[in-house]
Amino acid sequence: MKALTINPETKEIEAIEIEMKANTVYSFFNSILIDELPTLNQHIIYSDANALSQKKEPFFLGEQLILGNALIVGQRGMEEIDASIPAEELESLIDYEVNDFYRQTLALLSQSDINLYRSFVLQKEGEAIPLNIEWVLYTFNMADERTKEYFLNELKQTLEAGEDMLEKLKKMGQLALNAAQ
Repeated sequence: MKALTINPETKEIEAIEIEMKANTVYSFFNSILIDELPTLNQHIIYSDANALSQKKEPFFLGEQLILGNALIVGQRGMEEIDASIPAEELESLIDYEVNDFYRQTLALLSQSDINLYRSFVLQKEGEAIPLNIEWVLYTFNMADERTKEYFLNELKQTLEAGEDMLEKLKKMGQLALNAAQ
């Protein structure tokens, strides 16, 4: 099966042939914790769920924050198929420039057991809205400098106090959700 890999350290995309078996993705990352991201139309992006704690290099694919290497395969329904996106098109969607706010936030979060993509539910006007930590970071990244500083200070205080980082991020997400129009 044709797959594509992205290495943010070397900033290279490589087309590879893999044989998809039950343990292929786990073997690729040498990890049993894998994140699956459906960011690309008709493709699935696999990344190592340990990449945050291992402080792997971040990058953006579209607006999706990804940490460390990525493996991309095609997807039709529940079936994995050859990746069909041309490498040049994929490259045009990648941004290796990650700003200081993201880098500082990721450095703090790497000290916790947070998973950026695990979803949780918040409420707005009685409606249940599924979100994840990556959305919280994206939203605060768009804020003014003072709000970003507040966010980073809250994370630092949470770490120093040994409090639950997920609960703090849910609260911060609720603030962001309440402020959204």
